[in-house]
Amino acid sequence: MSANKLHVYNTLTRKKEVFTPITPGFVGMYVCGPTVYGHAHLGHSRPAVTFDLIFRYLKHLGYKVRYVRNITDVGHLVADADQGEDKIAKQAKISKLEPMEVVQHFTNSYHKNMDQLNVLPPSIEPTATGHIIEQIHIVEKILEQGYAYVSMGSVYFDVEKFASKYNYGKLSGRKTEDLKANTRELEGQDEKRSSLDFAIWKKAQPEHIMRWPSPWSEGFPGWHTECVAMSTKYLGKKFDIHGGGMDLLFPHHEAEIAQSCAALGHDSVNYWLHNNMITINGQKMGKSLGNFITLDEFFSGMHDLLEKAYSPMTIRFFILQAHYRSTLDFSNEALESAEKGLERLLKAAALLEKIKPTEKSSVSFEQAEENCYNAMNDDFNSPIVIANLFDLVKVINSIVDGKETIDLPNLDKLKSLFNTFVFNILGLTQEENSDNSNNLLNGVVDLLLNVRMDAKASKNWDVADKIRNELSDLGFEIKDKKDGFEWELK
Repeated sequence: MSANKLHVYNTLTRKKEVFTPITPGFVGMYVCGPTVYGHAHLGHSRPAVTFDLIFRYLKHLGYKVRYVRNITDVGHLVADADQGEDKIAKQAKISKLEPMEVVQHFTNSYHKNMDQLNVLPPSIEPTATGHIIEQIHIVEKILEQGYAYVSMGSVYFDVEKFASKYNYGKLSGRKTEDLKANTRELEGQDEKRSSLDFAIWKKAQPEHIMRWPSPWSEGFPGWHTECVAMSTKYLGKKFDIHGGGMDLLFPHHEAEIAQSCAALGHDSVNYWLHNNMITINGQKMGKSLGNFITLDEFFSGMHDLLEKAYSPMTIRFFILQAHYRSTLDFSNEALESAEKGLERLLKAAALLEKIKPTEKSSVSFEQAEENCYNAMNDDFNSPIVIANLFDLVKVINSIVDGKETIDLPNLDKLKSLFNTFVFNILGLTQEENSDNSNNLLNGVVDLLLNVRMDAKASKNWDVADKIRNELSDLGFEIKDKKDGFEWELK
C-alpha cells in the first residue's frame, strides 16, 4: 500500500487537503440521499456511486466508517421553495395513496437500483419523518440564539442577522447583498423579514397532508433542517465528511452550515465533498427537457433516447471513468464505449484464473500497485486508477499470448491487485448473463466448436473449416488453443 497520504478536495476551502479524521481510526460521513417521490434516475446514481467509492476506499485503508445517508420523506417543497406543496404529498395525491405508501414504494425501488449498481448500504439510513423531535430541538436552539423568528406560526431563519456575525455564503461563494438583489418577491413572502430568509418550520395549510405538533404550530420541518438534525445526532457536533451533489451546494448545504453555526456555534463539518452533475448530450438532465431517464429505463432500454439497454455495471463503470468533481456527459456512444471497456477489464480478470505460472517472470507489479494507490490518494481519482488497470490488461493479454512470462509470486500479486481495485474498491462485478436467449446462444456456439474439434481430430477439414468460416462470417472470433478453444462475438 502506498505510504502517500490521502488528499481530498474540500469545497469549503477550495483546495486539496490532507485528510485527517477527528478521531484517529474513525471516519464519520454524512451524504444527502434522495427525496423519494419518484424512481431513481441517472443523476441519483452519481452521488451514490461516488460516495460508495469513498466509503469502500476509506474502509480499505483500515478506517472504521460510520456512513449515514438520509432519506428525505417530508419537507422538500416543489421547486425547493418555502411556499407550495410537499413533493411527496403532491405525488400521493396524484397516485391516490397515503404519503408513506409513496415513500415506501420509491424507497424500495431506490434500494433495488442501488443493489443493482453494487452500492453498499450505509451504516445508518435515517428518515426526516423519523426525526421530527430532533428537528424541533434544532429550531428551538436557533430561536434561543436569536437567529430565527416566528411569523404566523412558521419559523424563519434570519439570514441577514446571521450574516452580521458569520460568513453566510462561504461554501458557495455567494454574497448576501448579491443574493438579495437577485431574489424576486414570492407569494407568502410577507411572512418573512427578508427575501433571503428560509423556513426551518412551516405552519401547515389546511390542505397539507403531512403535519406534526410543535411549539409554534401544527406543521412540518423545513427541508434544510433535517440534515443538521440527523448528521449531528449520529455523527456528533463535529464530524469528518459531508457529501452530496453540486446542485445541493446552494441553498441546501449553505443553509445547513448556517443552522449548524447558529445552533452550535460552529460548522459541524471538516470536509465538504461534492460530485458534479450528469448532463445528457450537453444539457442538464430534467423532466422539462424530455431527457430524464430512470435507472430502470437504462437497464431495460425502454426510453426514446436509448439505443439499447445498458447493464448496471456499465452505468457504474461509466460514472467511475470520470473524476467525481468533473461534469459527466451521457450519450449512447459514451455508454457503448464504457460497455466495451468494462468487458475488456472483466475479461482480463477472468483470464487471470487461466494463467499458469512459469519459473521466471518478465513482469513485476510493484509500480502498478503504487500508481493505483497514488491515484486513489489524490482525491479518489478513479479514472487514473482505471487507466492503470488497462495498462495491466495489456500485460495480461501479452502473458496469455506467450509474449511475457509470470512466476507464481507475481501472478498472486497481479490477482490481488485486480481483486483489490477492480472488485473491492471500484466495486465492479462480473455480471451473470440472465438472458436465456444469450445462454442458449453460448451453448449452441460451444456445441458447434466441439463438433469442429471432433472433425479436426478425424481430419475432416472441410467440416472444420466450414464451421469456422460460417461462424466468422456471423461475427464470431475464434481462437484455437492447445487444450480447446476460445471465442467471442466481435
